[in-house]
Formats: sequence, C-alpha cells, structure tokens
Amino acid sequence: MIKFLLKVVILGAVFYGLTYFEVLPGLDVDPNPDGPLGEYGTYLWIGLIFGVVNAIVGPVLRLLSLPFVLLTLGLFLLVINAALLGLTAAISDRLAVDGFGTAVIGGLILAIAGWAADQVLDR
Repeated sequence: MIKFLLKVVILGAVFYGLTYFEVLPGLDVDPNPDGPLGEYGTYLWIGLIFGVVNAIVGPVLRLLSLPFVLLTLGLFLLVINAALLGLTAAISDRLAVDGFGTAVIGGLILAIAGWAADQVLDR
C-alpha cells in the first residue's frame, strides 16, 4: 500500500512537471487552489486516478490486445498507454488531453516514470 501511495506521489509530480514546464502543450491540468491540499492536491488526485486506471484497466487492455502487441513488436503498448491517459482525462474534469499525439507522448512519459518508480520502490 505504501509503494502504491509513493507511486501516486511520483505520478502527481510527473503531471506537475509536464504541465508546469509545458513539456506537452496539449496536456493541461486545471489546478484547484480551494481544494483540501491546494493546487498540489489536484496533481495528486490526477496521479491517483491514473494509478488506479493503470492498475485495474491496464492489465485487461494489455491482455485483450496481446495479438496486436505481438504483431507490432510491442509498439501497440504506446496506444494502450495513450488510451489509459485518455480514460484518466475522461474521468477527471481537471485534466485535458488535446489529441492522440499528445496522449501517446504523455502516455510514454508516464510509462517511463511509472517504470522508474517501480524500480526505485522495489529496492
């Protein structure tokens, strides 16, 4: 449970970094300064939603799309990560993803950050 919460904090920090430094112009977060944790609470909330979507829906999508993943030698996983980011944006009213390209690049960055978090937290 602690590892999942730390991963949520890391994902929230990645969302903050992506939007604050405008790495992806099409990825926008509308922070809520009146929330319980202020603006940072919005990023933690989005990180939590993405973590839950990735933990529950992600394995199902990966299993159902296994033939496409094998056929494309793993490149279809980028489309799955984009779909997970799009689903997170659909669930949250504070996150907006402008297009498919933005979702693919954002999903790739979040997948790399999630993998790095898993590597650090497993030690």
